[in-house]
Amino acid sequence: MARITLIGKPGCHLCDDQRAVIVAVSAETGATWEELSVTDSPELADEYWLEVPAVLVDDIKIGYWVVTAQQIRDALDRGSTVTPL
Repeated sequence: MARITLIGKPGCHLCDDQRAVIVAVSAETGATWEELSVTDSPELADEYWLEVPAVLVDDIKIGYWVVTAQQIRDALDRGSTVTPL
């Protein structure tokens, strides 16, 4: 199971930027990550269409549009005590 999830969509430049941040944090921390697209799931589209890219840690949304590497590291450190937005 991935600890970090990026929810994005094709052709999204913010998604490309966020992916680069996630790749760097994942390499640094060893956390696993996955990417999902709002175009592949009606449920994801309903929930996240206006918040792409969204970043989740342990299935809890920690932010959207721009999430910093430090925010992701902090959420990973807190684990399951992450407070949802």
